[in-house]
Amino acid sequence: MTLEKNRPVEPSSQGMPPLEPITPGPRTAISAAVAKRLFHAALSQLQVTVVEEPTGRRLGRGGPVMRLHRPDEFYARLGRDGLIGFGEAYLTGAWDAEDLAGFLTVPAARIATLIPRPLQRARALVTPRLPSHQRSTEANSQANISHHYDLSNDLFGLFLDETLSYSSALFDTSVTSVPAGPGSVAEHQLATPPEPVDHDDPRRHGPDLAEAQGRKIERMLDEAGVTDGTRVLEIGTGWGELAIRAARRGAHVHTITLSVEQLELAEQRIAAAGFADRVEVELMDYRALATAGRTYDAVLSVEMIEAVGHEFWGTYFQTIDRVLAPGGRVSIQAITMPHDRMLATRDSHTWINKYIFPGGFLPSVEVIDEITRRDTTLRLVDQLEMGSHYAETLRRWDRRFLGQRDAVLALGFDDLFMRVWHFYLAYSQAGFAAGYINVSQLTFTREDR
Repeated sequence: MTLEKNRPVEPSSQGMPPLEPITPGPRTAISAAVAKRLFHAALSQLQVTVVEEPTGRRLGRGGPVMRLHRPDEFYARLGRDGLIGFGEAYLTGAWDAEDLAGFLTVPAARIATLIPRPLQRARALVTPRLPSHQRSTEANSQANISHHYDLSNDLFGLFLDETLSYSSALFDTSVTSVPAGPGSVAEHQLATPPEPVDHDDPRRHGPDLAEAQGRKIERMLDEAGVTDGTRVLEIGTGWGELAIRAARRGAHVHTITLSVEQLELAEQRIAAAGFADRVEVELMDYRALATAGRTYDAVLSVEMIEAVGHEFWGTYFQTIDRVLAPGGRVSIQAITMPHDRMLATRDSHTWINKYIFPGGFLPSVEVIDEITRRDTTLRLVDQLEMGSHYAETLRRWDRRFLGQRDAVLALGFDDLFMRVWHFYLAYSQAGFAAGYINVSQLTFTREDR
């Protein structure tokens, strides 16, 4: 996906912050010069090709191609705003890549070592901090969630499969046991990477994606012990697929969300499936559960912890601990990052925060285990690591999203929105493909004290 070279991009009307222009001056010139030196030094380590226009100069060690249409703007944005500027320079068309995810995967695999160590230590002095209005307090959380999930149910329907599952699928592959290591706390299971599959029509998914999404949910329900009569709490409703499948097993489900649009469609889908009498959907912050007085045999949550914020991880797990009945089980699907990177980036304001998920931050498996052991009776007893499956899920979403361009624009979104979301999906795919971020299904039981 490309924009006409040297053509400025107008600010989008889809609730995104405006793209700030570059202000000429000595400070801009100096920061751009420093950024250029650091960028060129990084390229000398990477299997990529960067072509600077109009000279045609080629940099890097060969590999996926990035084209710098407006190098001066690119270096100025990179120097002023770091990685946020890197992403924004893509939004303005200052640079492009035909295989965007393939290009981004290469630096993502080396992100911790590309910047010289002395400069990494100065990161806290130059990296922008998460704005206070994005911190995931009770006052802010609904606005954070609404920014993304209340964009349009029709939009999400254009690129998700028919289950409307907006989380990693689990494709039909083998699972192996691996010893404890970085990103894990004990011996755990690893899902074998799936084979990429493309169907003829980029506007449609094959049935295997819906099957893989169902497999993901059914495994979580099995891990949580959901059967006939189980009292289930789901934190983060999505569009209702997990609640429907739990009710189909005979469970009674209380599912909570902060997205008004998701709640409305989830209720419609649940009613259409014939389970309105078994599923209660409620607009509620998870923190309100602590005083509601209800208990549950199983608690499930799919990729919601990423929106909790590191200051509130303890509150999140303490709340689950409080509402879990004796003998109950917990199954959480969580996007995670390595522990050292989590510590290094805590409180940072990123491109993803600014444009996609306000207030979002990824935990490590280690910190989840540490918090639950310290603050709760919950104990992590099983981990299925499946990051490669998220890379494939995102690749398919991105392909379909781009294939639905005319339909996205017909909903009232614009070309800049298309570019933002293509970058978001490709950037995320690269993170999982490189192993910089991961996703796991985590199972907890209760340790009686």
